[in-house]
Amino acid sequence: MSNFDDIRPYNDSEVRPALDRLVKDPELINALCRLRFPKAASGMGWLLKPLVSKALQRQLHGIDSVAGLQQLVSGYLDRMMQKRVDHFSISGLDKLDPDKPYLFISNHRDIAMDPAFINWALHSNGYDTVRIAIGDNLLTKPYVSDLMRLNKSFIVNRSAETNREKFKASKHLSAYMHHSIVEEKSNLWIAQREGRAKDGRDATNAAVISMLALSKPKAMSLTDYIGESNIVPVAISYEWDPCDAAKTNELHTLQQTGNYEKSEHEDVASIAAGIAGDKGSVHVAFGDVLAGEYESTDQVAAEIDRQIWDNYVLHPSNLLAYEMLTGKASDLPVGASQEAFDSENFHAQKLALMARLCKVDDLQRDILLGIYANPVIAKLS
Repeated sequence: MSNFDDIRPYNDSEVRPALDRLVKDPELINALCRLRFPKAASGMGWLLKPLVSKALQRQLHGIDSVAGLQQLVSGYLDRMMQKRVDHFSISGLDKLDPDKPYLFISNHRDIAMDPAFINWALHSNGYDTVRIAIGDNLLTKPYVSDLMRLNKSFIVNRSAETNREKFKASKHLSAYMHHSIVEEKSNLWIAQREGRAKDGRDATNAAVISMLALSKPKAMSLTDYIGESNIVPVAISYEWDPCDAAKTNELHTLQQTGNYEKSEHEDVASIAAGIAGDKGSVHVAFGDVLAGEYESTDQVAAEIDRQIWDNYVLHPSNLLAYEMLTGKASDLPVGASQEAFDSENFHAQKLALMARLCKVDDLQRDILLGIYANPVIAKLS
């Protein structure tokens, strides 16, 4: 693995040293203090920080493997789901072989929770968890980098500036992912595009497939290479997006000015908001392993899109937003939330959507509705 030391996740021998760094990192302790005690952190930080540090040391004591750390993380994820997810459902996983490695390519709505929910679905059903692709733009602090690489994240170089540097970084990433699937038999996750689909329009960037194909031997056809990669499209659908208002503001700014400058560590704040916010019902739909004949990366991207749109489970929030945006009702069925849509909860769902609209300006109303309505439009098209 020495060829990939700069981008790979940490291995077991690196877990303990990384954890020892984390429990002493003042920025991490300060962030945990603000998260756990938001009201008292500013005035009582001098007292709370040592207590938070000691508590963290106790929790991490004795952990010396990636599996051990993920077991600890799963406990936190379980508690978060009990508080912030009303209903979690899975489909399609029974078609996959737990003994085979897969490259899961999903739509991308939430920085941290997309791969977390895929991991939860896999782990709960006896499958290995995934190695997670994460852009180096998110690793703005040393402790964030440690946390991500401890949790089986590998780094996507987005800071390269020249075309030569970008190509070299893409080829290196492609080689690592191919090595992980074919040689190490490890599951991987990567988003279908760079950055989240902030407007709810899920579309695969063919450049992602082109990057994967950089490791294809010249004598091998694209069809055979895609087959060897065991690509599985995954559709993740959230009833509510905790970051919808922030995404709406960004999209509105882009419409008005043509440019949007992120504030420092804005992505880290989005991660925290996505984890802590209410998500309603969540569904993870695993598609079929790509096994067709492909002459171009565009054709591969189109098949991933087809499966994601077909398998995407609509929630009442999607159909209500579509009706409010277009003035037309859709006869498309909702999936895991059918009872919620058919019952007296319909009115409560509409009130919940109205409450979210109240958080944005009137000029931004249609943008927020579009975030929820666009999956319906994709299915209808």
